[in-house]
Amino acid sequence: MVDLFKAIGLGLVVLLPLANPLTTVALFLGLAGDMNREQRNHQSLMASVYVFAIMMVAYYAGQLVMNTFGISIPGLRIAGGLIVAFIGFRMLFPAPKSPDAADAQDALEDKQGRPAPNIAFVPLAMPSTAGPGTIAMIISSASTVRSGSDFPEWVVMIAPPLIFAIIGVILWGCLRSSGAIMRWVGKDGIEAISRLMGFLLVCMGVQFIINGVLEIIQTYPN
Repeated sequence: MVDLFKAIGLGLVVLLPLANPLTTVALFLGLAGDMNREQRNHQSLMASVYVFAIMMVAYYAGQLVMNTFGISIPGLRIAGGLIVAFIGFRMLFPAPKSPDAADAQDALEDKQGRPAPNIAFVPLAMPSTAGPGTIAMIISSASTVRSGSDFPEWVVMIAPPLIFAIIGVILWGCLRSSGAIMRWVGKDGIEAISRLMGFLLVCMGVQFIINGVLEIIQTYPN
């Protein structure tokens, strides 16, 4: 059980900065202005289910897609590193946003009689939460785990679905309490956390690129 908890903790540490539920909360606040409480809750639940499904497909079928299109692991690491670093730079130096956070929060008041747009899959699940950086990390991690891991085999089988489910539950909880989170943390708090995660993503992206280049050098020594 200790190995299982270690694996889950490691997976959450790696994936949560990429998924960044707080950024999805800010996006949700800006898009859910015409929804009543019931509609917002439904969109929150569906977004979490979609995130879990996307991550499961990336983990179990991502390697098949790579083989089909002839994509190598070093290429995936370098491409994923570039994507992750780019996302991190965008979080560190965000473009000015037109809607103010307070306006987005006021727009979350219940509104009746209007059809709710479906924002659960796009953009909440993809690309906001399970974006290209997250998918590249999952595929790369799946390949690394299958090639050799310090964890027991049963942990390798059980941990990934649990990690993805926990991320989905965290996202669901954040979206359900989006109004309270914005009032408690505030606009400045959201921006500070987002920039801190952006710095971590830049560091992770650079490390992915280094690992990919080193793997190429080791594969083709001459």
